[in-house]
Amino acid sequence: MHRRVDEVEFVIFDTETTGLNPEYGDRVVEIAGMRIKGEQILGSFQTLLNPGRPVSEAAFAVNQITSEMLAGAPSVETAMPEFLVFIKDACLCSYNAGFDLGFLQNELKFIGRQLPQETAVVDVLKMARRIIPGMSRYALWFVAGQLGIKAQQQHRAFSDVEMTLEVFRRLKAKMKEKGVEDFLSFLHLFGVNPHMLEDLSNQKIIKIQEAIDLGLRLNIKYLSSSNAAVTQRDVLPKEVRREKSGSYVVGFCYLRNEERSFRIDSILELRVQ
Repeated sequence: MHRRVDEVEFVIFDTETTGLNPEYGDRVVEIAGMRIKGEQILGSFQTLLNPGRPVSEAAFAVNQITSEMLAGAPSVETAMPEFLVFIKDACLCSYNAGFDLGFLQNELKFIGRQLPQETAVVDVLKMARRIIPGMSRYALWFVAGQLGIKAQQQHRAFSDVEMTLEVFRRLKAKMKEKGVEDFLSFLHLFGVNPHMLEDLSNQKIIKIQEAIDLGLRLNIKYLSSSNAAVTQRDVLPKEVRREKSGSYVVGFCYLRNEERSFRIDSILELRVQ
């Protein structure tokens, strides 16, 4: 049975780090999160971490976290198991999720742990780009301002979580207005876990290939990448194309009366007719 987005527990999280690249030895110095379900806040998490290395001047200029502040902070061996308990069975969610996820996974390696392969991860930056396309920039503070959120970004983990949460809520509401409330559709649009996204795409491709083999039409509910409009379309599919940018179905669109290609991750609902 499919769950609605508001029935899923999310952990909005953020990290502050000694630099930009975990491959070159940069470490997490602060991690925070808020666990939510619908509009309800279920809990919060925040801690500094002692990275065992100096904080760079560039990182200090952003987050104002000093080596002295971290001297008595918990180690990764103490903090990360607690964070894993906090996020258990939730969908992780952050702004520019690839960055925070890379650092989180790097810290887990130090304690011989990793995120479960089936962990769902949603990127709020990806949400912003797809729901409000065409903006001049997509920095968190700028998107927040465009959405009417009156707060200044502090570049500390918990305050950034609070701002990300407000952005997430407003973007989620925009999707709800478009009739998109199914969590699997939401995850396929905005998720960043390659394993899960491939599974979701393959489920749709199986149905599309069935329609191609039988010469049948598809009825699809589709989110436009150009203006974020949601439309219903009848399509006679001809082929599935896999490209670096994603997978597409190519076919005759009866709405536009011409051959078009449709991103499979932007197909919200799919029925073989």
